[in-house]
Amino acid sequence: MPKKLGTVRAINAADAGLIEGAIDVARPGVETHSVFRAVWIATSALLLLAIAATAYSVAWEYSTRRYVKGFSDAIVPSAATPEEKIDAILRWMSNGPARLDNGPEGSIRDPTETLNYGSLLKVCGTATNAFVNLADSAGLSSRRLLLLDANRRTMHVVAEVLVDGRWIVVDPAFRTVLRDSAGHTLTRKDLTNRAVFVAATGGIAGYDPSYTYDRTQHVRMARLGGAGSFLRVALGRLAPGWEDSVTASLVLERESLATMMGAVLLMMALVLLRIFLRWYGVRRLGVHPPEMGARLLKAWSAYFDSGAGA
Repeated sequence: MPKKLGTVRAINAADAGLIEGAIDVARPGVETHSVFRAVWIATSALLLLAIAATAYSVAWEYSTRRYVKGFSDAIVPSAATPEEKIDAILRWMSNGPARLDNGPEGSIRDPTETLNYGSLLKVCGTATNAFVNLADSAGLSSRRLLLLDANRRTMHVVAEVLVDGRWIVVDPAFRTVLRDSAGHTLTRKDLTNRAVFVAATGGIAGYDPSYTYDRTQHVRMARLGGAGSFLRVALGRLAPGWEDSVTASLVLERESLATMMGAVLLMMALVLLRIFLRWYGVRRLGVHPPEMGARLLKAWSAYFDSGAGA
């Protein structure tokens, strides 16, 4: 009997060892916890940077908006009709006070630059940037419009402004609203008629007759290559018609707004990633990551305690 009892105990001990071994195999090891900890710390650090970038970009956008609003209030009568507001902006661009001639080179998307350099107001892209930003501050719905050649390359940039339910074409580089022979404002669709286009632009000095409204876009993503095509399709599914929106043009024409939106999106993505990591750590690894607020509070308390002790 004692011999059988010893045998049973030995078998039970062996079974217990196998069970403990299986648990040890299934349980995440130290290396897994170290990797998780490193990812958690890196994500937390990136989130702090994203929060700082968001705060900075919000202040930048607020400053830019106030700056452009000051310009708009100074040159556009608040009680004016939409067409009168357009004419006021174009008159300022043509006959405003003297500006610096030698502006920064390259693609400028900051209205605090485009509004202050005469050379930038002579280029179609930056002139449209200045116009779209001033029109937005004046309460007008405005968006940029790219004229493309047969190879889908940008030839010229103009603006469209919503007036009485119609998106009329304004050419800020030439300081003009395109009109037909009877003086009626024209839309992009109207200007696809070659005879109408020639009548509207024939009297404008230096206007290139090779421009055409047969191929146009509001947002150009060709420079991004395959990523641009993917992004266009993805955004089209998430928000149909986004390319025609006033917001899309304003984001592309105001660097501070684009930076703010990018920072906010990054911050939101990192917040979601932290939520997922916390869930994974608790449910899969049995690890409870410390709250960022608790860490900051602990660091803050330690700083003041050390200062008090000194």
